[in-house]
Amino acid sequence: MHLLHHQVQDKPVEKIQPGVNNLSEAQDEHIAQGLESMVAHSETNHDVSHGIHMHGKNVFEVPWIHKMIPGIEKLASNYHIGNFVVVRESGERIFESMPIYARIGMHLLFYGSARETVLHYRSVAHLLQAQSIKQGSIYNSPDSAKSIASFVQVYSLDLNELLEPDITKYGCFNEFFSRKLKPDARPVENAANPSGICSAADCRSTVYPTVDLARKFWIKGDEFSIPNLLQVPVDSSTAIEFDGASMAIFRLAPADYHRFHCPIDGVVGDTTNVPGQYYTVNPQAVNEPKFDVFTANVRSILYLTHTATGKRVAFVAIGALLVGSIVWTKGAEKGAEVRRGEELGYFAYGGSTVIALFPKGVVEFDQDLVKNSEEPIETLVKVGSSLGTTPTA
Repeated sequence: MHLLHHQVQDKPVEKIQPGVNNLSEAQDEHIAQGLESMVAHSETNHDVSHGIHMHGKNVFEVPWIHKMIPGIEKLASNYHIGNFVVVRESGERIFESMPIYARIGMHLLFYGSARETVLHYRSVAHLLQAQSIKQGSIYNSPDSAKSIASFVQVYSLDLNELLEPDITKYGCFNEFFSRKLKPDARPVENAANPSGICSAADCRSTVYPTVDLARKFWIKGDEFSIPNLLQVPVDSSTAIEFDGASMAIFRLAPADYHRFHCPIDGVVGDTTNVPGQYYTVNPQAVNEPKFDVFTANVRSILYLTHTATGKRVAFVAIGALLVGSIVWTKGAEKGAEVRRGEELGYFAYGGSTVIALFPKGVVEFDQDLVKNSEEPIETLVKVGSSLGTTPTA
């Protein structure tokens, strides 16, 4: 079993929450220096497991991180760091390890203040933004291609499904990160059913028939709302249009295929770009009332017109910690017809999230996804797998 997925019988899974600080020996300055060093390390050292993609099990192999962040080895020794997810096909619950950089980002949010000065940065938010931009720049350089081999090894990636399986053909790490798959690698489930709706990404998904249920079970941020997510006034026609909407959340981890695809048959409409922060979108941050990562983070919103109902669907691509950029491909072609499973765009480096908002009457989610989401636990799904259907009148 590879680094991302493993068993956890030997020690507990860490619950990160305000008031319980498992890195109490480290000051904010230590944590910030650790993140800076991990990003800088990725420029000259091409073993990703000793830098940005260091996981808990790697901490003991990297002496410099012990000196940089006091107590990090104790944390890794005492806890598994990450989250449980459900394998849809089998129902098995497996543990996914979280990269240390995401854990560091959460520490700064949970135990510091987003507005607090740290190191030479005017705020924690500025630190996370600056390091996200820097990481994207590093991974755009030709020399970064040397990191691809260790990335493939760390996450046991299947190169056979790639359109270009030869990793030496990629000009930089970001080219590999936004890699394309073979045309038949992600078939659309129930493709012959015109009412079908499919997953937009290889991801961990949660689905909720209403935003109120999403807030009850998953998104705990006090300020989360549809108008805030879409950056529109509460009395606007768009806010009214999506009032009571159903919501599907697609969370991508760093190892995932990072192109996102259309969940419906429809027509490409307008795009709105919203500036914002680069906070981690890990579930433990999303589940915390103190934070509103989805409405705080940088995002780009594409409106699609659903062929079957004529209603608009909002497709929100959300950046996160160490995400370089959001790029639209077919999603940039306003007026173009787009089919289920067709590519809309991609994320450059980092974990990230897509949220799809479906107005009332557009989707009835598959019951296994609804059941897991109400527990709540994420379900592993792939591009094209069934999300639900449009109910018949």
